[in-house]
Amino acid sequence: MLARGVRNVIYNYTDAQRKVRSATSNDAWGPSPALMHEIADLTDNVVAYAEIMPIIWKRLNDHGKNWRHVYKSLVLLDHLIKYGNERVSQQCKENIFAIQTLKDFQYIEDQKDQGYNVREKAKQLVALLKDDERLRNERRKAQEARERYVRQAMGMDSNGSVTYGRPTTSSMRRNSIEGSDAYGGTSYISSHNTNPYSTAYRSTSYNDSLHAVSGKDFGQPTSQEEEQLQMQIALAESQRE
Repeated sequence: MLARGVRNVIYNYTDAQRKVRSATSNDAWGPSPALMHEIADLTDNVVAYAEIMPIIWKRLNDHGKNWRHVYKSLVLLDHLIKYGNERVSQQCKENIFAIQTLKDFQYIEDQKDQGYNVREKAKQLVALLKDDERLRNERRKAQEARERYVRQAMGMDSNGSVTYGRPTTSSMRRNSIEGSDAYGGTSYISSHNTNPYSTAYRSTSYNDSLHAVSGKDFGQPTSQEEEQLQMQIALAESQRE
């Protein structure tokens, strides 16, 4: 992390470039939702956009022990395609071959197939980019989720009613017993225990954490994007206080 900071100064990276480098670093944790949202917002700026994308493509071209550069760049691209300016998805379509080649990415670390994470994420992105209707729907859902949780952060729904709530304990217990996550899907960790950024399932402690940070109660997220927005809003609320 210190070395990255030194390089940021030596190479005079801009704020946008530093954010991308941080989000796609070799650190053993994933890019934060708040940081990815900041980068997504920056893609509306033509200058910042021109600074962001080259670094992502360069990171995607990494290999070997730098597999986290590649994986986290795919995670960031997935987020930008859904939440960022539409020019991101257009450029990804034009350079889809660079993503397709990652479906064969290989790297073994400590007897673990870390390349699996890269291969699966690359497959998901390619499938999304090739399906225009699904891509439009994903972008629409992302926008709706953002608007919905902005309203929720204000304590009101679209009709002006208070909307806070928690999932029932029984529903959370059922999800964990059945091996599914709180979004209704099969837990990635339970089915393939190699992804370093996944969680097996959510529990009510997730909402408790958000409440502790922001003083607000949030409903259980129905997608990863909604979870990211909830956390971003909770952090913003805590800073405002």
